[in-house]
Amino acid sequence: MPGCKTCRCHTDYKMDITMAMQPIVDLRTRQVYAYEALVRGTQGQSAGQVLAQVTEDSKYYFDQLCRTTAIEMMAGLSDTAKLSINFLPNAIYDPQTCLRKTLEAADKFNLAKERIIFEVSEQEHLTDPDKLIDIANTYNKNGFKVALDDFGAGYAGIEVLHRFQPDIIKLDISLVSGIARDPVKQAIVDGVCLMARRLNIDLVVEGVETFADYQCICDLGVYLMQGYLFAKPVIATLPTPSFPTEPTEHCE
Repeated sequence: MPGCKTCRCHTDYKMDITMAMQPIVDLRTRQVYAYEALVRGTQGQSAGQVLAQVTEDSKYYFDQLCRTTAIEMMAGLSDTAKLSINFLPNAIYDPQTCLRKTLEAADKFNLAKERIIFEVSEQEHLTDPDKLIDIANTYNKNGFKVALDDFGAGYAGIEVLHRFQPDIIKLDISLVSGIARDPVKQAIVDGVCLMARRLNIDLVVEGVETFADYQCICDLGVYLMQGYLFAKPVIATLPTPSFPTEPTEHCE
C-alpha cells in the first residue's frame, strides 16, 4: 500500500477470525439501533484469545482485517442495519491513509458509510489524546459516526469530551452491573446522562444483564442499551433481541 511504510501493514496476523454480532437496542422504538461486531476465532476462540495473538508488528493488519471482515459480513446479513466496529487508535499512524481500506470495503460491499459506527475504547492505553481527536474528526468528516466505548473505565474520557464530542458514549459495564442497588453508581450514571443530553451525545449503556438493573437504567432516562438481557453475541448472525416488559419499579 503506497504511503504505508511506517505502519508495517505487510505484517500478517496469523489467526483466522470471524465476527459475532450483538444488538444495541432502542427502547423508544423497541427495535435494534445497531449491531456491534465482536471478534472471534474461526475455531471457537474467544475475543481474549484472539487479541492475545496481536503483536506490535501485526496490530495494524489486525485492525484492518477486523474492519473489512465486519463490513463484508454485515453486507451479507442486512441491507439496512447499522454496524458498530471497534478499532485500535494506536494502530493508526495517519487517519486518512489508514481509513482507505475501510472506504474501499464499504464501497465494494455497498455498505453506506452512514450505517457504520467506529468505537474506540477508553481502556486502550492512549499515549496521545491529540491523535485520538484527530482520528475521530477525520472519521466524522468521512461520514462515519464515532463512539467512545467503555466510558468511565479509563482516564481520558473527560479530557477527550472537553475537546471533541463523539456521536455516542458507551458507558462501561463497571458502572452498570448492580446499579439497581448502588446509589453511588446511580448518581454517577445520572450525571453522565445529564452531560450527554447537554452535549447532544447519544448514551448507550452496555452490560445490561438483569431485569432489576434494566428497570433502574430506564428510570434514569436511558433508552439505548446492550447486554445479555436482550441478546448474546452470535457468530455470523444478527440475533433478534428479547425486550423485557415495561419497567414498573424504580432504583432503590
